[in-house]
Amino acid sequence: MITLLTGNNTFEIERTVGALIARFKGIAERIDGSTMELKQLPDLLMGVTLFADKRLVIIKNLSENKDVWATFGDWLPRISDDIEVVLVEHKPDKRTITYKELKKQAQIIEVMQWSEHDVSKAEKWVSNEAQRLSVSLNTKCMQLLVRRVGNDQWRLFHALEKLALVDTVTIEVIEVLIDANPAEDVFNLFEAALRGDGVRVTEMVRTLELSEDPYKLLALLSGQVFQLAAVVMSGQGDNVAKDFGFHPYAISKLVPSARQLGKSGTKKIVQAFAKADDDMKLSRAEPWLLIERALMEVASR
Repeated sequence: MITLLTGNNTFEIERTVGALIARFKGIAERIDGSTMELKQLPDLLMGVTLFADKRLVIIKNLSENKDVWATFGDWLPRISDDIEVVLVEHKPDKRTITYKELKKQAQIIEVMQWSEHDVSKAEKWVSNEAQRLSVSLNTKCMQLLVRRVGNDQWRLFHALEKLALVDTVTIEVIEVLIDANPAEDVFNLFEAALRGDGVRVTEMVRTLELSEDPYKLLALLSGQVFQLAAVVMSGQGDNVAKDFGFHPYAISKLVPSARQLGKSGTKKIVQAFAKADDDMKLSRAEPWLLIERALMEVASR
């Protein structure tokens, strides 16, 4: 049997490999395909040992080895039925002959990282994983954890491991123990501007300035502005969250501001950030100054 694990979701790939190893009754062989030599293929793919009648061979990054990868497709029909081969390739070249042969003869499992719109998928996974780790999470804590950490499974998993050490998980515990990702910081920053808290805006900008990239931060802030505009134009936060894949909690926090601002107020905010974006692209001022200026326009509306 031949399996190709591919995609950029390294968490799911590693978990799948771990499950295959746990299921296999024996010692799995792990091979670094990038350093393999052609002469290794016969023993690797056709031979059995004196100590086991079944073998599990896991080969990583074989496509980085152009010489071996180019001929690997020719070996597929000759792989022994007693050998299970698992190829781990994060981004194989689908134009190669070997990949085309694998598509015909192998089981291909492609797992991709979740996008920012896969909030419900992330929440469902966190709920199931929390049960597996015996972490008691209510709905609000689960939603906060996903919003605070983001949709990266590695970060979510490590966050759950931290929470597994705590007797009782509360919102306060999550806020203390789990570091917020940049998107969560941006959410709080934009929320402070909408509240008119210019002092808090300045404090947060100074803190973020020490570790974040201003261009990335402006893009994330612009995403918040887009969400606000979507709520204002639709007038229905729940539908916006569902239609665009936004986090329901984040949208619910924007609804009061949307009602207060209306279309005219929101238009001014959109214009402020559009101008900041243009000024940043044309290097008219220092990036952090442009970000702070746009936020202060929101805070002083």
